[in-house]
Amino acid sequence: MGAASLGVSLFPALAARSQDTASSVTTTDLGGLSLLQVAGCNVLAMHGDDGALMIDGGPPASADALLRAVYAATRNDRVRLLINTHWHREQTGANELVGRSGGTIFAHEKTRMVLSSKVYEMIAKDRFERVPPLPEAARPTETTHGEGSLEFAGHKIDYGYLPAAHTDGDLFVHFASLNLLAAGGVVSGERWPLLDYRNGAWLGGRVRALERLANLVTPDTRVVPAQGRLIMGRDVMHQRDIYDALFETMIGYMNKGLGAEDVVPLNPLRRYESELGDASAFLDGAYRSMQIAYVPD
Repeated sequence: MGAASLGVSLFPALAARSQDTASSVTTTDLGGLSLLQVAGCNVLAMHGDDGALMIDGGPPASADALLRAVYAATRNDRVRLLINTHWHREQTGANELVGRSGGTIFAHEKTRMVLSSKVYEMIAKDRFERVPPLPEAARPTETTHGEGSLEFAGHKIDYGYLPAAHTDGDLFVHFASLNLLAAGGVVSGERWPLLDYRNGAWLGGRVRALERLANLVTPDTRVVPAQGRLIMGRDVMHQRDIYDALFETMIGYMNKGLGAEDVVPLNPLRRYESELGDASAFLDGAYRSMQIAYVPD
C-alpha cells in the first residue's frame, strides 16, 4: 500500500476510561490511540484530518455501536482507513459500514480472497461455521502480500505478514512512535489463541510469528491482541519461549509416532494453564496442524 500522509497533530492524552452502557463499548485512551472493546473483541482507533483510522472492526452485531464509539473517541465523523488484521468474522463486522461510506479497507491479499468466498470458519475444536462471502462493499479494497508502511496523523505505521500463524492472512500493525503493537489473533493474555489449522495455520507458523513479534517489541511495549486484555512486550517474549519449546516437544512426539489423542493427555503445556487456561483444545489442534503440514523423515 502506498504511503498516505494524513498528518494531524495528536490531541492531548486524556488518560480517561469511559463506559457506554447503552452500546456496551468500552473506550480506553492509550495516548494517541483509543482502544475500544466490544463483545470481547479489541479495536484501535486514531483521529485523522480526513477521517479516522481503525484497526479491526469487531463483530457484525456491534458495528453500529462500535462506529458511534469510534467517532466519539476520535472526533471524526467517518472512517478513512480500516485495517483488517485477519479475516475472522468477529474482526470484520464494521467492514460493510466503512466500505459503504467510502472508507478504504486494507488487508492481506489472502484475507480479501477469503472474505470474497464462502468458507468454513473454525470457531472451536472440531467446530466449523459456514460463512458466506461478505458483500462487495465490505471487502478489502487495498491489499498487501508482505510488509510495508504508511503515514497517518504524523505517525509512520509499519505492517507485516505473519504467514500461517492464526489464519492464512494475518497482519501485525506497529506504531513504533507510540510503542504499541496490534498483533491480531496471534497472541492473547487470557487464553490459547485459536490455531485455524483447517484454513492454513499451523504450529510452525505460530512459532515464526511469535519470533517476529518478539523482535519488534521491548518489554514495555503495549500489545493489543484481537481479543481480551492488553498485554506487554514481555508477555510476547514469554509466549515466544512457550511456543518454541512446544514445537521441539511436538517434533519429538511425531518421531515417536504419537497421535493427537496421545499428546493431549501428556499435556506439555500443563505448567502454563494457570496463565492461559485449559490447553487441551489448543494442543489437539496444534498437533493436527503439524500432521497436516509436516511429515518427519
